[in-house]
Amino acid sequence: MFRSDALEGIVHDQAVWSPIHVISGTLDKSLTEIFMPDYGPRLEAAKQCLRTDLSDETTGSTGESR
Repeated sequence: MFRSDALEGIVHDQAVWSPIHVISGTLDKSLTEIFMPDYGPRLEAAKQCLRTDLSDETTGSTGESR
């Protein structure tokens, strides 16, 4: 979860800190995958999947078999 002193350097308007704390706390509770031992490899696999999708979009490939 974000701490106020960490937010200070990123978000200069203190009025938005409270919603950021609420969102951060919600994510901490709902994204349990980030605490799993295999999170690093799963994250890398997801990134690679996104890179492939983005690459397919820029080259015009649909990713479907023909």
